[in-house]
Amino acid sequence: MYDVLVVGSANADLTVRVDRRPGAGETVLGTDLVESAGGKGANQAAAAARLGARTALLAKVGDDAFGELLLQGQREAGTELRHVLVEAGARTGTAMIVVGPDGDNSIVVSPGANAHLLPEDVEAAREVIAASAVVSLQLEIPPATVRAAAETARETGTRVVVNPSPAPDRLDPELLAAADPLVVNEHEARHLTQLMEGTPQEWARSLRDQGARSVVVTLGAEGTLALEAGAGEPVAVPGVKAEAVDTTGAGDAFTGALAARLAAGASLPDAARFAVRVGAAAVTRPGAQPSYPTLGELPPEPGQFT
Repeated sequence: MYDVLVVGSANADLTVRVDRRPGAGETVLGTDLVESAGGKGANQAAAAARLGARTALLAKVGDDAFGELLLQGQREAGTELRHVLVEAGARTGTAMIVVGPDGDNSIVVSPGANAHLLPEDVEAAREVIAASAVVSLQLEIPPATVRAAAETARETGTRVVVNPSPAPDRLDPELLAAADPLVVNEHEARHLTQLMEGTPQEWARSLRDQGARSVVVTLGAEGTLALEAGAGEPVAVPGVKAEAVDTTGAGDAFTGALAARLAAGASLPDAARFAVRVGAAAVTRPGAQPSYPTLGELPPEPGQFT
């Protein structure tokens, strides 16, 4: 039925750009507030759909203006919306984002309706999960719901991509066991392995030793590492040069692209090579979903001529 089913969050992104981030107790002036569609789940769905993958989103929004903003963002990307639940009287999740002059961001999320996406909603979608090639999960919805989605996917033979963000103190062992791959950035890798001075290779091996079937460690402009199930060493995938304007949602663009390419039958390293190009394109434009490229907008692979 679907190449990628994303079970996760949907947030309205409220973004302001500043010349420098404020310190504790300090006020700084910023630009006008920009409202756009976001949330890790909705972002990953939009990224996969814009690349041509048959994509659906299982999420929950409120019956407010932000909820309609999120639905419209998914329509524009080409995501199937029949599994997005609208809860009467609930507020849609909101992310408050401050973007510095270097393009890096700081984010605070208010879950809103995301907190009401429950295991029974996942159980109601069992047939949809079973008919999908890949299910992509993150941690901006209740842990019990994420666990239910992972368990259902494993029971039905659907591949599971897990992006453990925001990073918990400890990952659920069953969620780890379902992850194929577990996708983490440098901060999440350090936090989950407690190898603060470790190398990306050590992080990847440690996370697989903890139970993940395969692991991808994203390294920003430096590229990524992909450690397949059964492989002795991770494969290094080089980064793609890009002029960073805004890194908001770039990790979600990567994960959505990775899931889409895995659903098409690519190996993990090949899927990572593709996803690196998608992430590089995403940072060259402001915002999350508005920055996501189509296939025709991707930069060439390293070593290719333009």
